[in-house]
Amino acid sequence: QVQLAESGGGLVQAGGSLRLSCAASGRTSSTYFMGWFRQAPKREREFVAAIKWGSASTYYTDSVKGRFTIARDNAKNTVYLQMNSLKFEDTAAYYCAAAGRDYFRIPIIAGSYDFWGQGTQVTVSS
Repeated sequence: QVQLAESGGGLVQAGGSLRLSCAASGRTSSTYFMGWFRQAPKREREFVAAIKWGSASTYYTDSVKGRFTIARDNAKNTVYLQMNSLKFEDTAAYYCAAAGRDYFRIPIIAGSYDFWGQGTQVTVSS
């Protein structure tokens, strides 16, 4: 089992920045990928970004490319999501996820991830 705890959400004005953190504990050695997803009210959960734990390869959804950066700190078992130039449409609950299986490509489907955090709210005011 892997436990995930997100932090860093909050209220920010459009154009501002936030950094989300996801601290992993438990059997982290069996984690291959870490991802961030988000879910706005009345919308499905959507992929935001992910990183391969070993190689640090990354992948982003188009709407956040150039604005968001995912990174990991092996020593702290923590993944970060730096969010810059935030827009109103980035408002959502953000969830950290961990995949315990190795995939050929970085997975972008929620069902590919085995463990989830409780989520942290990001609200961007326009």
